Formats: sequence, structure tokens, C-alpha cells
Amino acid sequence: MNKLMTMIAAAALLAAASLAASPEASAGAVLDNVLATKTLRVAAGTDWGTLSFLNDKHELDGSDVDVANAIAEYLGVKVEFITPAWDIITSGKWEDRWDMAMGEMAPTKARAEKLSFPAVYAYGAVVAAVHRDCKSTKPSDLDGRVIGVTASTVAESYANHSLTQDWVVGGQAGAQPIKFQFTPGEIKTYQTDNVALDDLRLGDGVRLDAVLANRSDLRNAIKAGYPLKELDEPLFFSPSAIAILRGDREFSDKIAEAIQKMRDNSTLSKIMIKWYGIDRSVEE
Repeated sequence: MNKLMTMIAAAALLAAASLAASPEASAGAVLDNVLATKTLRVAAGTDWGTLSFLNDKHELDGSDVDVANAIAEYLGVKVEFITPAWDIITSGKWEDRWDMAMGEMAPTKARAEKLSFPAVYAYGAVVAAVHRDCKSTKPSDLDGRVIGVTASTVAESYANHSLTQDWVVGGQAGAQPIKFQFTPGEIKTYQTDNVALDDLRLGDGVRLDAVLANRSDLRNAIKAGYPLKELDEPLFFSPSAIAILRGDREFSDKIAEAIQKMRDNSTLSKIMIKWYGIDRSVEE
């Protein structure tokens, strides 16, 4: 009997450990912690272009920062920003270090296996950027060329011809066919669009022949003096969502409510126009 009880106890401990190690959040636990600590821990980047960057005061600034602060205000809490690498965010291995991630993440079906996407808050276009001296005029001219992309993004998936527009928001999926307009000869990955564009501006073919980047990042780089240009029309458009870990429906609902409130009172539109000059909260 003692041996049986020991085995049962050991099994219970193993089950508890497995549950604790699960990447999914416990129902209500994240929201309860946010409200109890009066703090919303948000993952953002220090070099994500207009989304989030360090300003002259060495403080995080940008459209994602404003959106996160508005969500926190809706919840009645303050924001604490955490700055992990993008691939750690998309991996779902958060280890209770942050509650919510920004970064205009495309809500793909593959990512939805680890993450949940309460709401879309922006829409973005991915374009092919080339050096100003480049003679290419259309995407098909990039066949066999060296292409730079940010790792673990839909741009990288596009370059690898593995992207499907299976966006998942609120548990709903919708798939549309996508046309791959060229086949890279080599794909180089970077931590951010900005780092890739830094390599591209060194010259046509010096390190890269083109970069697949968010159109807003490219246009900001050009405005800053980078000798680059946008090649033809966008390769594709994608929705950008808030990301949280799966499993906490209450937290997900609150985030969705906050974004909807921001749409209703035009806060979201104002943030987008402030940073981009256009309302990126609506689909193009």
C-alpha cells in the first residue's frame, strides 16, 4: 500500500510539473497577476523602427509604445517594457518574463499553436527594397539574388516560398493563395529590418541585392537619407496583432476590448497617423 501511495504521489508531482512547464497560460492567471501587480509587462524592441526605438532620452518610443500604454490605461495599470529578441518572442518560450508582445506580429496558423492573438491593431505591407543604383525594376529581377530578411518573420517565409496567408485572429483562420514573384539565390537573416537595410545601403550587391521589409521601415530609412528605393508594388499585405500566450481567455478578452475601445474613440487611428501619416489601423 505504501508503495502504491508513493507511486500515486510521484505521478501527481509529475503531472503538476508538466502543467507548470506548459507554454500555455492558466485561465485567468495572467490577467489576475496584471491587475494584482498593477503592471502590464510588454515585450517590445529597441530597434524596431517606428514601432519601438530608443529616443534621445534613451526611453522607448514609437507607435507600439503608444498602443501598449493605451491598453494599460484601459486596464488601469502601468507598463513595464521588456526587450527580448524577436525569435524568443515568436518561440512562445516566455517563461513568465512578459505578459504581452508587440511588434506587429502576423497572426499565422503556425504561430497560433503557441500564441494567441486577441486583436489586430494594424495592417502592413511587405516590399522589396533595393539600392538606388540597382537596375532591377520588378520583383522577378531578383531571381537568384542575395536577399536580406528579418528572421522569424513572414518576410522570411515569403523568401523561402513557405508563406500562406492563414491569418488566425480570435480562433478564426482564413487562407488565401499567395504568388511568389522570385526565387532567391541566397537568403541572409537579420535581427531587424533596420540592420538589413544598413547592409543594403552600403551599395548594390556589396552585401545584399535586396531586402524584404515592412514598407513603413523602408520609407523611414529613405526619409533618413538611405540611398534605397521600393521595387514595384508590395509583395503582400498582412494583419498585425497583439500576441499573448495561449490559455487565458479572460486576458485575451480584455486586450480585445481595449483595442476595440481604441478603435471606437479613434485613439488607434490617431496613434497611427501620428507616427506614419496614414491610418494603418484599417486594411489597405
